[in-house]
Order: sequence, then C-alpha cells, then structure tokens
Amino acid sequence: MFEEENAQWGLVHALVLDGKGGAQSIARTELDDLVLQPEQSLWLHWDRSHPQTRTWLRQDSGLNEFACDLLLEENTRPRLLPLPDAQMLLFLRGVNLNPGAEPEDMVSVRIFAQAQRVISLRLRPLRATDELLQQLDQGRGPKTASELLLTLAQLLTEKVQALVSDLSEVVDDEEEKLESDERYTPEHGSLQQMRRRAAGLRRFLAPQREIYAQLARNKWPWFAADDADYWNELHNSLTRYLEELELTRERVALVLESEDRRLSERMNKTMYRFGIITCIFLPMSFLTGLLGINVGGIPGADNPYGFLYASLLVLTLALGQWWLFRRLRWA
Repeated sequence: MFEEENAQWGLVHALVLDGKGGAQSIARTELDDLVLQPEQSLWLHWDRSHPQTRTWLRQDSGLNEFACDLLLEENTRPRLLPLPDAQMLLFLRGVNLNPGAEPEDMVSVRIFAQAQRVISLRLRPLRATDELLQQLDQGRGPKTASELLLTLAQLLTEKVQALVSDLSEVVDDEEEKLESDERYTPEHGSLQQMRRRAAGLRRFLAPQREIYAQLARNKWPWFAADDADYWNELHNSLTRYLEELELTRERVALVLESEDRRLSERMNKTMYRFGIITCIFLPMSFLTGLLGINVGGIPGADNPYGFLYASLLVLTLALGQWWLFRRLRWA
C-alpha cells in the first residue's frame, strides 16, 4: 500500500512488528510521529544508493555521525560494533542470487539495531528480506528486534547452505565420471571456476563466523534469553559450510590433479611407443642407407641372392633388437 510512496524516499519497507509474528506497513510520513507500544518494534529497510536515504539517515534518524558514516561507507566487511545505550552496528553478507549475478559476488546488509528499532540498508535486492516479509505476512515472522536480527542472519546463512550443496554435488558427479570412464575428460575451465568460487565464498564469509560467535558470547539487554543458543548454532552451521567449501576446493584440485596425471601417463606411453619404434627402425634405416651408397657399386649387386642376404641381415638386426629390448624389459 505504502511501498510506491516510500520508494520515492528510498525506503524499501517500513514495518511495525506487532509482537505476535505479524507486521503492519506504514508510510514514510508517519515516522516522525510514530509512538511504539512496549510489545512493538520498528523495522526500516532502506535502499543505500538512494539520495533520500542518506538525507534521512543523517538528519532524521537520530544516529550520530560516526554510525552514519559506517552505514554509508562504500566498501566494508562483516563486522559487529557495539554502541552506547545497548545499540549495535551489524554488517552481514550473503550470496548473490539475483538474476544474472554470480553467487560469489556477495550482497550485504548493514544494520543498526536497538531494543525496539532496526534500520537496515541494502544496495542490491536480498532474497532473505523477501522471505522475511512472507513470514510476517503469514503471521509467523519475528516478534521482536532481536528475533528480527536472528531470522535475517538465519535466512542469509541458509542461502549459503544451498550453494555449498550444489557445488559439492557437481564435484561428486565429476569424480564419478572420472572413476567410471577412463576416456572422460573434465572441463578444466568450469572446474577452475568452481574452485575460484569456493575460495571466494570462503574468503568473504569467514569473518561472519566470528560475528556469530561474538553475538553468542555477548548478550545485549534486549536479547531474548535463548538467543545465544541460536547464534551459537548459526556459528556452528557457518563453520560447517566453510569447511565444506574448503573441502570442495581440495576435491576440485584432486580432480584436476588426477586428470593431469592421466594425461601425463598417456603422453608418456605414447612417447614410449614412439621411442621403441624409433629404436627399431633407426638402425635399419642406417643399414639400408649404408648399403645404398653408390660408390663402386652396391655390395652384392652382382650376386643373385644379394637382396635376400640384405633382407636377412635387416631381419636379424630387428630380431636382435627385439631380444635386447626384452632382456632390458623395455618392451
């Protein structure tokens, strides 16, 4: 109802959580006079690239200049920064599932949170916030500000799980094909891209694991009693996904190494065969070339059995080479 009007101000969503799992959308113009009930919480989700977002954040949000500078910073990494009066800044990352985008091209959400208010900023659309809105529409969404943070982090982490599972399945298929078909040649380009993707995801998500650990250890006054357990479980889940990403990198490297070894073995066998053939025919070529020198006539040219003797000589040389190769175990 208010989305089109709010979009003009850079406000993607403005919701008042009712404390029962649902939420009510409000207009941007209602923010100044809004009074929250004790069970209610306010969630404002802004488009960071919109100029009106910057104006509201610096002039009307009530945040100090330091917090605004961090929220509007161009480049940042996952972090958790405690602020006075039981407030916090929380920067999280997730995989990019927008159409035409690479998953390792991460999306981020920057959050200011306090007891009854959550302000989040995004640059690109987030699947996690869309699913969060669906939960609120169905009346089974977060009830408080602390639960809103936890649910958003859970949804972001679940997207990592799906991508890690997909990468692992692709590596499984490549390993099975290599084992079942000796002639199968994997696509090196796609495997290298998969390896880079796993490395990039691990690099960008590793700092977020420590953030979950900090949230599990440091309890804010407005957190629910069991929030620490959920943050700890998120920490364990993300740790497992990071380990799987590292394992995927190693497995891809083993697949590439196995294929390189097979190619090397094939090349060695081919060169070995060429070497054997060369060793057999090189002496014969030398001998036939020597007999073909036309200096004072070819030896045995006047003998009717000269050609036969020459053929027997070449055959004897070939048999001698074959016996020597067998004795030396070269063939």
